[in-house]
Amino acid sequence: MTNEILVVGAITAETQAAVTAVVKDLEKAFNAHDPIALGEQFAQEASWTNAVGTRLDGRAAVTEFSGPAMKGFLRDSYARYDVVKLLEIAPEVIGVNVRQTPTDSSGNPVAGPHGATTYVIARQRDGWKIVVGQNAAVDAPPAA
Repeated sequence: MTNEILVVGAITAETQAAVTAVVKDLEKAFNAHDPIALGEQFAQEASWTNAVGTRLDGRAAVTEFSGPAMKGFLRDSYARYDVVKLLEIAPEVIGVNVRQTPTDSSGNPVAGPHGATTYVIARQRDGWKIVVGQNAAVDAPPAA
């Protein structure tokens, strides 16, 4: 699979890098099973719906839910997050489509649930943050 990102709108290279960094920091936090670092990628007033349909409102709720999940059912879960599309919604508000691929702890792809995630990432007072997100579990893409 290609790592080329489809960019729609007049998104500067600086904004592309900042938004992609949020996704990569989220990936690092997930793979480190660090709920604090994961929560820090979300805006204070974010709305996040996870892959099982649980809506979490606010950074604190994301962090609070993630702690037990990462010690429990996600403790052996790892993933690679690939940004596949950036869409300019408004100045400093970017829609982001992400493909999640399950991996082992070394980053090698493994069998397991894949994810298709949509984020709205916007510049906040404390930097670029996820303000809205929806994660969906999907079947693995067909082999090329």
